[in-house]
Amino acid sequence: MGLFRGVRPLLAAFLRPLSASAPARSLALVYERHGEPARVLQLKDQERAELGHFGVHVKMLAAPVNPADINMIQGTYALLPDLPAVGGNEGVGQVVEIGSHVTSLKPGDWVIPIDAPVGTWRTDAVLSEGSLLKIPRNIPLLCAATLSVNPCTAYRMLADFETLEPGDSIIQNAANSGVGQAVIQIAAALGIKTINVIRDRPNLQELVHRLTSLGADHVVTEEMLRKPEMNDLFKKVPKPRLALNCVGGRSTTDMLRHIQQKGTMVTYGGMAKQPVTVPVSAFIFKDVKLHGFWMTQWKKNQTQNKDRLTGMILNLCDLIHKGQLTAPVCTEVPLKDYQIALEASMRPFTSSKQILVM
Repeated sequence: MGLFRGVRPLLAAFLRPLSASAPARSLALVYERHGEPARVLQLKDQERAELGHFGVHVKMLAAPVNPADINMIQGTYALLPDLPAVGGNEGVGQVVEIGSHVTSLKPGDWVIPIDAPVGTWRTDAVLSEGSLLKIPRNIPLLCAATLSVNPCTAYRMLADFETLEPGDSIIQNAANSGVGQAVIQIAAALGIKTINVIRDRPNLQELVHRLTSLGADHVVTEEMLRKPEMNDLFKKVPKPRLALNCVGGRSTTDMLRHIQQKGTMVTYGGMAKQPVTVPVSAFIFKDVKLHGFWMTQWKKNQTQNKDRLTGMILNLCDLIHKGQLTAPVCTEVPLKDYQIALEASMRPFTSSKQILVM
């Protein structure tokens, strides 16, 4: 009996996993404190939340590394999640399983997160039905993964601040950014001319060719904004009614010199980390209007009007179907090699968006 008394606990421990299902797991890029992403992010094996009645089990397919994601990890963004947190706020996933009370989604659907912070840099997640938006499955994966931030930002800035007509023009800096590339394509589809400002760089002509191939009408460097040759440009295209600013500092001031009377400038980023300086003459003699735009806040304002958000996404998907809107230049990186993606995303003159592929 003594022999069997010692064996029984071992036997019970061996059989226990067979009678109770093991908790579902997920690989995720987690940070427990703020700091430089390469130092604070860790790829961890996590227990996945239970599905419950209202949950949606999503298998993430691909998720980009955006500047806002980096700033959030650094602790410098306007919206910060509770720690520990999973990185990433944009991406596309496929529904695997739904809770018994979920009505708007079904297994196999492609979904994108509506709002930040959500934590898309992981293989699987259980999210609420209300935090997800269904999108068509017949668009390219990279278009889907990069749909909810940059193209939406471009779409709203072109639609909400000036009533633009075919033949009108706009000017934008950081034209090679994800938003800038989307602005070029959406504007071209609407018949709006674009003047696109970029920083000088070693591969300048290669970048000019790429932006022109997207539909850019004119590409100029920041230095060219200050030269008399700009007067010749405005013999071919009307002065812009709308300026889109993602840089700040001198680049912004120089763009304002070329804006039309009673024109509008919208600031949605500050890559130069310098303040927006506006000449007094722009206010007094041109009566320009200055606005800020934050896509996250716009989405929060639509909580009672989800149809407006859905309509915008479907319009963008229609442009994708027509070949008028493509994903930005992307580099796909396996999740396990996330350090490579982080390093590349923070490198100067980077024009390729890093996409973590799950």
